[in-house]
Amino acid sequence: MSIPLKIDFVSDIACPWCAVGLGALEKALERLQGEVKVELHFQPFELNPQMPPGGQDLGEHLTQKYGSTPEQQAQIRQTISARGAEVGFEFHPGGRGRVYNTFEAHRLLHWAEDQGVGRQHALKKALLRAYQGRAESVEDPEVLLAAVAEAGLDVGAARTVLASQDHALAVREREQFYTQAGIRSVPAVIINDRHLISGGQPVEVFEQALRRIALGEVS
Repeated sequence: MSIPLKIDFVSDIACPWCAVGLGALEKALERLQGEVKVELHFQPFELNPQMPPGGQDLGEHLTQKYGSTPEQQAQIRQTISARGAEVGFEFHPGGRGRVYNTFEAHRLLHWAEDQGVGRQHALKKALLRAYQGRAESVEDPEVLLAAVAEAGLDVGAARTVLASQDHALAVREREQFYTQAGIRSVPAVIINDRHLISGGQPVEVFEQALRRIALGEVS
C-alpha cells in the first residue's frame, strides 16, 4: 500500500537551484512509485521582491548581491548546468541574462493550483523552462501566457488573472507564512508540514529522506 505524503515545494522560478531540486525530486518520486502517494504543492518565495520593471543584468545583479566575479559566476553556471543535465533540465548556456520580478508568475501558479491535478506542476515546469531554459522575460505577460498554454491551461482565464489583482493577497500571505516559518533560501521542500529538505539535493538524498519519512524512521 502506498503511504501518503504531502510535499510543499517552496521556490522561485528565478532560482536555478530550484529547477535542479525539482528535477531531482521528480526522479526520486519515480523511484518510489508504489511506495508513496504524493500530494505536491508549489509555494511562493521571491528572491528579488523589489526588482523593478525591466529587471537587472544578471552579472551586475550577482555581483551586487553576492560580491561574485564574472569568473566565479561562469564556474557556478557550469556547475548548475551539469547538475541540471543529471536530472534532465537544460539551462540556457549564458544564464538567465536578466533577473526579473516573478510575482505575476506566482499569481498564476496559485491560480493553477485549483485548475486540476498536476496543472500547477505542469505550469511550474513550463515557467522554469521559459526563464531558466530559454532566458525569456517572465515579466512579459505573453511569455507567461505561452507557459500557461504549454501547461495545457486556459489561456483566456489566465489572461483575466493577469489583468486583475486576483490571488495577489493569497500569494503575499503564503510568502509571509514561509518567511515567518524560517525559510530564507530555496528550494525548501517540506514534507507533511514537518520535515525540511533544503537546497537542490541529489536524487539519492530525496529518495532516502522520503523513504525514511514514509516508513516513520524520522520523528
